[in-house]
Amino acid sequence: MILSLGIILLLGFLIGYLFDKLRVPGIVGMILMGILIGPSFLNIISPDLIAISPILRQIALVIILTRAGLSLDIKKLKTIGRPAILLSFIPASFEIIGISIFGSILLNISLIESLLLGSVLAAVSPAVIVPRMIKFMEHGVGKKKHIPQLIMAGASIDDVYVIVLFYAFLGMVNQNSMNLWTFTQIPLSIISGILLGILVAFGINKLFKLLKPNITVKVLFLLSMAFLMIGFEELLKPWISISALIAIMTLGMGILMFDQDAKHIENGYQKIWKFFEILLFVLVGISIDMNYALSAGFMPVLLIIIALLFRMIGVFVALIQTNLNMKEKVFTAFSYLPKATVQASIGGIALSMNLAVGSLILTTAILSILITAPLGAFLIDQTYIHLLDREIIKKIESNQIVH
Repeated sequence: MILSLGIILLLGFLIGYLFDKLRVPGIVGMILMGILIGPSFLNIISPDLIAISPILRQIALVIILTRAGLSLDIKKLKTIGRPAILLSFIPASFEIIGISIFGSILLNISLIESLLLGSVLAAVSPAVIVPRMIKFMEHGVGKKKHIPQLIMAGASIDDVYVIVLFYAFLGMVNQNSMNLWTFTQIPLSIISGILLGILVAFGINKLFKLLKPNITVKVLFLLSMAFLMIGFEELLKPWISISALIAIMTLGMGILMFDQDAKHIENGYQKIWKFFEILLFVLVGISIDMNYALSAGFMPVLLIIIALLFRMIGVFVALIQTNLNMKEKVFTAFSYLPKATVQASIGGIALSMNLAVGSLILTTAILSILITAPLGAFLIDQTYIHLLDREIIKKIESNQIVH
């Protein structure tokens, strides 16, 4: 298993670096490398490592959500206001609705299974958009209307919203039923998760002020608390519904509000993420069954295209009565296309639980990454110069500061 881990990390790093140089998101190369070295082709990875991949994906999800919380400044959210809140759930909701309508028609699956598939596909990818938005922020692109901040804030909350829905729909598929009680658990789990996150953040901030630990200790302590909250959710599941994932993101936001080292803590998580990013995307590629993927044909691709159209409509609906012009709305819609991180994190869960729809969900999730990550990155990189602030763009064109 150690040899397999070394192969994954080395090849994943090299192919990711190569794809980045080719202006294609490195995660696409990592997935393709996983498919190549996995059971479908070379089959050189230990089955023991593949067996623990669901645990590794869950750890990656914890890191993603903690980083999201550490990046969400409540004061900035208030400045951006209503559009950021609407972008956090309307585009994803439109996409899930589109998939729930066409999933049963194109893929011959039930409404509950379509909702589960929709909740996997509906999340936007911070791995693709965040580095680009940060670069735009550094160089003043879209500064006048805070467009990069708007996209980053909406995308971060969008991921959490979709993940919460995914686990709710997963429970429905397991029980093979849809009822009012299941739906009422969604807002209850969100509220209880927020309260738990606030409580833990308050306690940790008090502890950090008392003990004054260094950054490394703070990162490890927060990671440990995140794991404990997930375990806490499992323990209380028979009696009360708590979203540990919401609690983890709320914890990150609480640390950002009260700890002056929050930026350094986020940098620590970013370094950990570099390791888990390679593992996550290569293992997702390894998990795919190419024979099944080929037998599924064009229908999953067609469903992804339809879902993207629904998503873009959702972006325009979310931006109604804002100060953004049509070009800026189009750019925002393009920025909301790429998928990667969440699909890689939760795409294989249904398969690991031996659900009948598991292979289809994983295959469609990977196809969505391979299609939308390069497409979204290309559209963001090639259109910002035509769609965002002209006075800023002229400065960029003369200095060539954004690549």
